[in-house]
Amino acid sequence: MLKDDFPQIWVPSWENRDLRQLLWHRHRMVQARTRIMNQLQAVALNEGVHCKQRLWRERGRQQLESFRLAPWASRRWHDLLELLDRLNPTITELTQAIEREVEKYPGARRLMTHPGVGPLTALAFVLIIGEVERFQGGKQIASYLGLVPLEDSSGKRRRLGHITKQGSSILRFLLVEAAHVAARSLPEWRSQYFRLMMRRGRKIAKVALARKLAVRLYWMWRKQSDYEQLRNFGSHAGQPESCNGVQ
Repeated sequence: MLKDDFPQIWVPSWENRDLRQLLWHRHRMVQARTRIMNQLQAVALNEGVHCKQRLWRERGRQQLESFRLAPWASRRWHDLLELLDRLNPTITELTQAIEREVEKYPGARRLMTHPGVGPLTALAFVLIIGEVERFQGGKQIASYLGLVPLEDSSGKRRRLGHITKQGSSILRFLLVEAAHVAARSLPEWRSQYFRLMMRRGRKIAKVALARKLAVRLYWMWRKQSDYEQLRNFGSHAGQPESCNGVQ
């Protein structure tokens, strides 16, 4: 202690912690909206209406309001529609606030150049990682975010199990969603996803891509490079590692 050899611990600022509340608030509002929409979809299916996303367009809304239900079923139906109408503008307002905040962080704007990464994922990555220099490489980032398998070894026996799920759950969720979107637009990601899905299952494939994306974003931030620059440099940052045991 006298030599001051202990590593310093990064502590997020008050502003950082407050902005995380913005991310969580929007995340919870979107989850609530999804639950309401799922309930409305179930009622529509019971009435013989099967139109998926078209249900939320103008014509689909007219169909929703035209149903003739029993008294309490009708009450539930109208209450759910009212809640949905209240949540939509709230989520829009929170999304706009996040878009304004992300402009204050050059690192986050740089991360948004990667396919699949929007303002929410970029801002969450910057806020939760904090100082990129405190990590030595991609393995430390993946471990910090709980995207590495839990190891249960004894003697010469080495067993890898489920991911540790340590760190920020919201950032893990956002990385999985962003990686899934990236796989739709990047052929090499899409082929890797289907290859892993056939061998190990859908969940493991999604986690593997999320880990790959986390490492890629880390190097983009650390090298201060956007997506095109990283590709032109020929960097192998974020290339898939062994995904054995990731469940």
